[in-house]
Amino acid sequence: MTRKLLTDELHQRLLVNGAVGREVDHVPVVRIFDPAGAATWLLTELLPAEEGADPDLLFGLCDLGFGVPELGYVSLAELEAVKGRLGIGLERDLFFQGRFPLSVYAEAARRHGRIIESEAALIDAARRLNVSRLSPPPDESGTS
Repeated sequence: MTRKLLTDELHQRLLVNGAVGREVDHVPVVRIFDPAGAATWLLTELLPAEEGADPDLLFGLCDLGFGVPELGYVSLAELEAVKGRLGIGLERDLFFQGRFPLSVYAEAARRHGRIIESEAALIDAARRLNVSRLSPPPDESGTS
């Protein structure tokens, strides 16, 4: 049985972000992680698929646990198919709330060699990038 990492609401939010031009610095919508390892993904968008196909390509900050997190693309189907060291799949962080644009998480990750969610590290990264005021994440209904 394939595990579903995204709820319908998260899937829709990622699609909406993916339909916007590439110049938008989105706040991450979802955090996926390996409960038995160091791999983590902060995902901001799901790119629209070719006509007749299901969307599968996600964009975000990808950290495979090797000390070199990077912005890039990953297949949703591949994430859902991963079986970690203990034979269990990846999980979605049920409590994750993106608080900064993806560029801030990427800057903090570059400085620390991994995705980091420390408030102090993220605020420092925001200052370095000259990000002044951050908008709050959308509420549970999906609206801002």
